[in-house]
Amino acid sequence: MVEKVLEGKRVLVTGGTGSLGKPLVRRILSGDLGNPASVTVFSRDEGKHHQMKADWKHDRTATNDIFYHNFEELLEFRLGDVRDYQAVVPAVRNAEVIFHAAALKQVPSCEYFPYEAVRTNIDGANNLVRAIRSNDTPVEKVVGISTDKACKPVNVMGMTKAIQERVLLEGNSGQNEVDFTCVRYGNVVSSRGSAIPFFRDQIRHGGPVTLTTKEMTRFLITLDQAVDVVFDSILHAKRGEIFVPRLPSVRMEDVARAMIGDRNVIIEEIGIRPGEKVHEIMVSEEESVRTLERKGTFREGYYAITSILPEVAGGSIEEPAIGSEYSSRMEIKGFDEVVDLLKESGYIEKVGKVA
Repeated sequence: MVEKVLEGKRVLVTGGTGSLGKPLVRRILSGDLGNPASVTVFSRDEGKHHQMKADWKHDRTATNDIFYHNFEELLEFRLGDVRDYQAVVPAVRNAEVIFHAAALKQVPSCEYFPYEAVRTNIDGANNLVRAIRSNDTPVEKVVGISTDKACKPVNVMGMTKAIQERVLLEGNSGQNEVDFTCVRYGNVVSSRGSAIPFFRDQIRHGGPVTLTTKEMTRFLITLDQAVDVVFDSILHAKRGEIFVPRLPSVRMEDVARAMIGDRNVIIEEIGIRPGEKVHEIMVSEEESVRTLERKGTFREGYYAITSILPEVAGGSIEEPAIGSEYSSRMEIKGFDEVVDLLKESGYIEKVGKVA
């Protein structure tokens, strides 16, 4: 039986209109972890706020009066930017559980505008921790959403997410009232700006499908699976931990081939882009010595990376779960499994038939 940890809780989701935020909010409202007292979506996009609330009310023709009585309803919306401390403070004032999903996450954008990534991914996390710790808030749990690119980062997005992890987890220091944890997972199949939607558009226009290199592997996870990971983290992660799902990886060439099928579409190799790895790493060799195995409720296997800060970790690990890094070059899915994953995510109906 699933523990109803959100029953009667006031929940805040930063970045709640984003690729992960929307399905996360939907699942929270479904009652899988209990029926919350309220769910607040915090983001800076008023257009997405309006559409999301119209969808929730099943009224796509709704006019602007849809926002009247906003703070009297189960699902409420708050305009604001995590970069702005003065906007974050009132957002956390009544929250008891916070899912921090607000981020700049597209690798090329962050490379061209690195300080913008710093302001959102690092300053935003710091504003959240500061707002919670410097004010009298009822916050009990904070779950930060990270990425495999934060592990041994080579690009700005990964570097800022790595610091974001440390900023959030340091929030555990010197206090026992709030538990800060993070989740770290791979590429979400259908997220904006990711490879698979890009491949789909290239195929629909007759190609070519562009691969940086045919050797490239990635950890892939569907949006529903990503929400499962977030839910398992709030059920099973301990304060200061980074919760990591055990995910088989895929060759991106197999993904492209499954989506192309028997179409006359070529695959063109264009070379590694700036800030890109051939293989991603979910747990580094340095982190492996403080990594434990952990069971889940919605998914089976996880690793839990304990805090690098000894006063948060609470002691050394006698038998680490793994003896080396956890990389996407390991446990690679076969072609048929790639097809099944793409079917599950809704991107193909069968080999070569793009949904």
